[in-house]
Amino acid sequence: MSLPPGVTEARRVGGGDINEAWCVTLTDGSRAFVKTRPDASVSEYAQEARGLRWLAEPGALRTPRALEVAPDYLVLEWIEPGRLHAAGAEELGRGLALTHAAGAARFGGLVLDNPELDPTGPEGFGESAASFGSLELPNDAAPDWPSFYAERRLRPLARIARERRALAEAGARAVEAVCERLPELAGPAEPPARLHGDLWSGNVMADVEGRPWLIDPSAYGGHREVDLAMLALFGAPFQERVLAAYQDVTPLSAGWEERVQLWQLAPLLVHAILFGASYRDAAERLARSYCG
Repeated sequence: MSLPPGVTEARRVGGGDINEAWCVTLTDGSRAFVKTRPDASVSEYAQEARGLRWLAEPGALRTPRALEVAPDYLVLEWIEPGRLHAAGAEELGRGLALTHAAGAARFGGLVLDNPELDPTGPEGFGESAASFGSLELPNDAAPDWPSFYAERRLRPLARIARERRALAEAGARAVEAVCERLPELAGPAEPPARLHGDLWSGNVMADVEGRPWLIDPSAYGGHREVDLAMLALFGAPFQERVLAAYQDVTPLSAGWEERVQLWQLAPLLVHAILFGASYRDAAERLARSYCG
């Protein structure tokens, strides 16, 4: 365990699959959230802190403020947890629409080129790997969304899954066939949106007033439907309200319903690699359904 200096009290809290998480009391009496892991990469927490700020910049959704960043821990402001209510779900939908619309420079991810720079400042934000649990995927820029989704998500995931025997050879071939068809499957071209990148319901936190906060991003420039598809994959509270509020601000393009499962293929492959057989079967079935 690695905690920042000046902590006077600490207790464990829930914080994900790979990090230790703590609620700590600082010398001034305030509380903070600390996540820590001894084998974190040198810029992992800096990248997370910068991603949180990037998502908060449009002013449409809240993210916890980074108080301190080190190679082996991240200190965030403490958010007293509550339960998302209906008005909070509508706020989430509207906020996601506005955050996506704030856009990104390209289809691709961001990193600190120099980890010594302030991760909460504007310096050194460039391309990076994307972290999903213990997996890292390429995040360098691509000229369009079908190319990014094929070359930075589906093909790398299929290769890892095949190497780890988390995907049968026939399943890997089905994923490859989906990649070949992506230009026709991906729908109308859209500019890169400002994505959370790993927006399952567990990464939407509610405060005591029932308002939404985004946490644990893997932020990058991508297709806006991806965040919504991820929310739907494992079931988010008030899902219909979120979607309706989103579409009140920026309606989705024609055919979006047919693309939801296409964007769910990548997270299903991640889960097949990390958690096993039931996700493998679901990923293989889904890939075959898009093979044509």
